[in-house]
Amino acid sequence: MKTRVTSLLKIERPIIQGGLAYLAYADLAAAVSNAGGLGQITAMSLSTPEELRHEIQKVKSLTTKPFGVNFAIGQSGRPYEHMLEVAIEETVPVISMTGGNPKPLLERLQDVDVKKLVLVSTVRQAQKAEQLGADAVMAVGQEGGGHIGRDDLGTFVLIPKVVDQVSIPVIASGGIGDGRGLLAALSLGADGIEMGTRFIATQECVHAHPAYKKLIVDSSELDTTVIKRSLGMPARTLGTTLAKQIIELEEKGSTLEQLLPLFDGKANTKMIYEGNIEEGFGWAGQVIGLIDDIPTVKTLLDRIEEQAMTTLSTCSSVFRQ
Repeated sequence: MKTRVTSLLKIERPIIQGGLAYLAYADLAAAVSNAGGLGQITAMSLSTPEELRHEIQKVKSLTTKPFGVNFAIGQSGRPYEHMLEVAIEETVPVISMTGGNPKPLLERLQDVDVKKLVLVSTVRQAQKAEQLGADAVMAVGQEGGGHIGRDDLGTFVLIPKVVDQVSIPVIASGGIGDGRGLLAALSLGADGIEMGTRFIATQECVHAHPAYKKLIVDSSELDTTVIKRSLGMPARTLGTTLAKQIIELEEKGSTLEQLLPLFDGKANTKMIYEGNIEEGFGWAGQVIGLIDDIPTVKTLLDRIEEQAMTTLSTCSSVFRQ
């Protein structure tokens, strides 16, 4: 497969693994890269620069192919500069930015030999990212898991709007989990896709508790909900007891300080690490309705490419009549 994204990132398949807070570490990142996509480590889920350096070096020991480090800025409120310096020192091929203002990172990386990806949810954000020096944007629709845009704009409308307004490659994100989604994204003008939730339900996502993976497989597309909307930072999660409790408190006018203990990292890891579905929560997109197994990463990417080719052939036959 050849697109502007495969050429830009020097990968074989235009498939990017999302940052996945507390889950995107060396084992998963290396597996995705070895399968031809771009795997990523999540930097801000790690406690120290030394931990990040260890994960980067571990990925390098597991693959010779390109990989990335994701910086979820603005969500935890933690400084990221010292972590960014580690990524630069370790000559990471790709750095992606999500969840905050990318300007400081893009300015620091201006003269660094690294490819820069920025997650956006609006046309204006995409245009600004291009102006600031992003090499590509990842445009996420409201179907996606984790933090999404405030405008409830779906992937099918967002992608062509962004494609029409920027000259850099666009990577489609949100609601994509199979070959049909890949082909749809390409037909909308995107040069690749980013998947988060689909990669949680893989064998190499070793940090995800089996109960979390099972819930993703067993749930339908109707079993997610959006929390933190009242705080101006909507995020899609599985509709667990805690998630519903958060929404009820939001409707009653609870403040950020009152709600924070319910959706901080501890509450998240209680479910994704410990499998405590009643007292924790886990990010997930509506694509869970398309997930029914837990394959290896290579099997998944092989299947996505094969299904995309089969679907393309089917669509092409329509125009041969």
